[in-house]
Amino acid sequence: MLKDLECKIREKPVICQKLIYIVTLLLDKLGLEVMSLSKVYNVFLSHSWTYPEAYDGVIKLLNNTGLPYKNYSVPKDDPVHNAKNDKELYQAIKNQISPCSVVIILAGVYSSYSKWINKEIEISKSGFNTIKPIIAVEPWGADKTSKVVKDNADEIVKWQSSSLKSAIQGLCGK
Repeated sequence: MLKDLECKIREKPVICQKLIYIVTLLLDKLGLEVMSLSKVYNVFLSHSWTYPEAYDGVIKLLNNTGLPYKNYSVPKDDPVHNAKNDKELYQAIKNQISPCSVVIILAGVYSSYSKWINKEIEISKSGFNTIKPIIAVEPWGADKTSKVVKDNADEIVKWQSSSLKSAIQGLCGK
């Protein structure tokens, strides 16, 4: 059935283009956005399990962006926590970051004192042939934020889904 549809599309490409254009106009008139099915953003959310509410908050922001994404963050029950030493943990985190198009770090003050968030910044900036861009998210209502995270960020955003969405699209392409 799919092959039949493919053939019909090839036979009448102008009609298909016009149909897509009309549907896009209708969705626009209704205030709806057409979401590309081909672009899925691979994200690594740097976090400390000491502050799970911060992680949950950024996930909520991500979900509210409307962007399709795959979360490569290290879950609490992931065996990466069972690494025998720092070298193994470093490599496990690097493996998690590897497929990602962007790294998101909550710029809370605790980030300045986290050994592993600093390692994740190091991995993002120098662990691959292509640098992984970093987005620093400033926590809602925070008076103090992490200078280390903000100094290494490619984008710094406020605690808003729209800002996060713009930063992801700007750094990774639409």
